[in-house]
Amino acid sequence: MEAKISQVRQRTTPPVVMARWALWAFVVVNLVIVEVLFFTAGAGKNEVLTVAKFFGMHAAVVMLFQLLLVARLPWLDRRIGMDRLTVWHRWVGFTLLWTILTHAFIVVLGYATLDNASMGKTFLALAGVPASLLGMCAALIVVVIGTVSTRNVRRRLRYETWHGLHLLLYLALGLAFVHQLRETTTFKSSPFAQIYWWALWLFAFGALVTGRIVMPLWRNAYHHFEVAAVVPESDDVVSIHVTGRHLDKLPARAGQFCIWRFPGHNHWWLANPFSLSAAPDGRTLRLTAKAVGKVSAGLRNVPVGSRAFVEGPYGAFTSLHRTRPGALLIAGGVGITPIRALLEEEPAGDVVVLYRVRTAEDAVLADEVRTLVAERGGRLHLLTGRTADRPSPFEPGSLRTLVPDIDERDVYVCGPPAMTSAVLDALRRLKVPGRQVHSERFGLA
Repeated sequence: MEAKISQVRQRTTPPVVMARWALWAFVVVNLVIVEVLFFTAGAGKNEVLTVAKFFGMHAAVVMLFQLLLVARLPWLDRRIGMDRLTVWHRWVGFTLLWTILTHAFIVVLGYATLDNASMGKTFLALAGVPASLLGMCAALIVVVIGTVSTRNVRRRLRYETWHGLHLLLYLALGLAFVHQLRETTTFKSSPFAQIYWWALWLFAFGALVTGRIVMPLWRNAYHHFEVAAVVPESDDVVSIHVTGRHLDKLPARAGQFCIWRFPGHNHWWLANPFSLSAAPDGRTLRLTAKAVGKVSAGLRNVPVGSRAFVEGPYGAFTSLHRTRPGALLIAGGVGITPIRALLEEEPAGDVVVLYRVRTAEDAVLADEVRTLVAERGGRLHLLTGRTADRPSPFEPGSLRTLVPDIDERDVYVCGPPAMTSAVLDALRRLKVPGRQVHSERFGLA
């Protein structure tokens, strides 16, 4: 393990930086190609429609980039993390919304100018053209999804409702593809344009289908996951041990999470991301969950021997990103689960664990954590109290007192959103280099 960490520290370019460069390169290259196609395809029927074509071509690229961000490609996910990719997906989604609306408005304006007609009359006329109608339907779906994804509306919807509506985006993509296919000025302006657009759509859809459908189905058929044991850890916390075939070939690492479904126990759409609470050993996987929702509350009733459907592993909260020999692991509540798994990969010596809980009785897996820290000659600080208590142990001065050399360590943070935000803010104020700070917020929305 020591050799592994040394190799990571010696890399000149962190994995997350390499992945971001790859994404930026993909975006820049495709934008350059689109610009070339735009300027070589000729002008539209008037200047306004030429501008509309510009926005339409860029909307197509943004839409396909959206697919890649949620395709759960392992190379990107392990370097950037699903949480950050999902945040980018959200903001790119709003960019797509406004790009499509701008394109649609300018198209109607352009034809209204061309025909010397009103905007309303022109809109109705375009709705009678199949290619335009398909584009309008796609735009309407994107508007609906964008509306329900705004923060105020999203908070009022159940996840299952929001997710069901969000799936309509795939219908919008299909309609947009046919709309683009029928628009000869965009899709068929030249042989190169046809090859480019077909290749881009096939690549994006292929990545999505592979990452979201083919890979999960293949892994579950190959590994045949089963519930081996259900172990109550406390009144509201339970661990589930899952076994299967050839688990030594599952590319899971300590700190990662999976999306878990237990057929027969809940509906197939009721799934939750739970971290691996023990480092994968090639024989079993373990999740530990607190009863905070419908799915997690019923996990202690999952029958031993029943099938489990597992998506993943996902996440960049792993030792792949280590840059320093020393580590500070900060956990809050049930956020201790990936921290406890990471401890198994720690070499002896330079590790400090800060575990924040309301009371000592709320410290999930505390005995295991204490044993692992002791075996490695590290230090464990069990920090009890409420979030509103002052002074907070996560204020810059408190952190510096607990860990004087904090800026010389890699810092892993996992816990409730408020705690995580407070810790990250304190680390910034302590001037801990960003490349040494690792956090991940787990969620599907």
